Amino acid sequence: MEAATSSRILPQLNFNQNLTLLRPQAKLTPTVFTLALHSNSNDKKLSIAGGLSLSCSKQRKDFVQRTFCSAEMCTFPADAIKSHSDIAEEKIGVMLLNLGGPDTLNDVQPFLFNLFADPDIIRLPRLFRFLQRPLAQLISVLRASKSKEGYAAIGGGSPLLTITNEQASALKSVLEAKEVPVDVYVAMRYWHPFTEEAVHQIKRDRITRLVVLPLYPQYSISTTGSSIRVLRDMFKDDPVLSRLPVAIIQSWYQREGYIKSMADLIEKELQIFENPKEAMIFFSAHGVPVSYVEDAGDPYKDQMEECIFLIMQELKTRGVKNDYTLAYQSRVGPVQWLKPYTDEVLVELGQRGVKSLLAVPVSFVSEHIETLEEIDMEYKELAIESGIVNWGRVPALNCTSSFITDLADAVIEALPSAVAISTTSEAEAEADDDVVGYAIKMLFGSFVAFILLLSPKLMKAFKSQIL
Repeated sequence: MEAATSSRILPQLNFNQNLTLLRPQAKLTPTVFTLALHSNSNDKKLSIAGGLSLSCSKQRKDFVQRTFCSAEMCTFPADAIKSHSDIAEEKIGVMLLNLGGPDTLNDVQPFLFNLFADPDIIRLPRLFRFLQRPLAQLISVLRASKSKEGYAAIGGGSPLLTITNEQASALKSVLEAKEVPVDVYVAMRYWHPFTEEAVHQIKRDRITRLVVLPLYPQYSISTTGSSIRVLRDMFKDDPVLSRLPVAIIQSWYQREGYIKSMADLIEKELQIFENPKEAMIFFSAHGVPVSYVEDAGDPYKDQMEECIFLIMQELKTRGVKNDYTLAYQSRVGPVQWLKPYTDEVLVELGQRGVKSLLAVPVSFVSEHIETLEEIDMEYKELAIESGIVNWGRVPALNCTSSFITDLADAVIEALPSAVAISTTSEAEAEADDDVVGYAIKMLFGSFVAFILLLSPKLMKAFKSQIL
């Protein structure tokens, strides 16, 4: 459902990482970071907002217990690092980023509008970006009925806010037990409490140092990247926020605590099977369109594959050597998404004679519609129809104590590296200030959407592609 990108995602930020990993890898300028990706291929360079250049070199998959910044690992000036004693007297805030979800069935359509109005979710060519909001309105209206059925099946709304609030409370308690008092803020991207609401509260509370922690283990420009863009836009022109030291943890899928927590849940759920060793471990990750990876340099696919590798390596040290596979779920629209697709793989596994399967929702650390309805209902039914007899599903991490403790450690490691967010380029600011041009384009876009709504043939063709 949520997936997209743009090559203009990240601002000119100095991001955090585990301080034990700082190395003089490369000279850092305000517009260059050195990143390390983790699979075998040639070097890459990503072009990011404001002229930021990311030089990426891929390495083998042997990294654990690291908190990564930008898409991966980067260096920053030594004078940007403060000691723990320097920050002890500061008022620290932690912002948890998450997707958000409708509280009631009446919220479904406006929630979908917010989702599809995000230019990091539906990528339109620059020439057609004026169609973003009219197109989002059209798609949200067309998809609302089907989405309402899904939310009705899990109780009439998303449980994501409730679980995220519980995670925030648990994280605050663990940090306080570690003698790091913090205020924790929940910032949802597409529903209340919105990221903007959290930022305003942080400003009112006079937070002096902030750690931004996405609840997405793997980085994608359609999830973490989108929220960072919102933060950049809010911070860049605010005289207070633009000076606030911020550390952004952009991915943490390789951290030892996370890997072991996932392995614990898998190992436990395997015991429900009569013969645990025969069960196929089926990792199902949220998909993104292929173009985001191949054209925009989204590291999500590489990080997901490495995440699965590390989890299975941990399981092997415990004597768990089950067969496993990875597939991608939740695709929408006519474009090609990351393969293999979850629904197609389930049918293939049944045809191959697999009888026991343990589903692992690896993209998600909280229960929500993709786990409770898509996996537990749709995919379970498909698996049984395909010949799989024994079905199990690993629960999301939610408030698992080892997981929350590891997130707390990641926050503590990130604190000393917080630096102020720099402003965006003048060219970008000038483009944003073109209010008259934007209004004209919006008017034309609304007219096009209106024509689509009046044309039964066009509407039928359009609807068949997005549902």
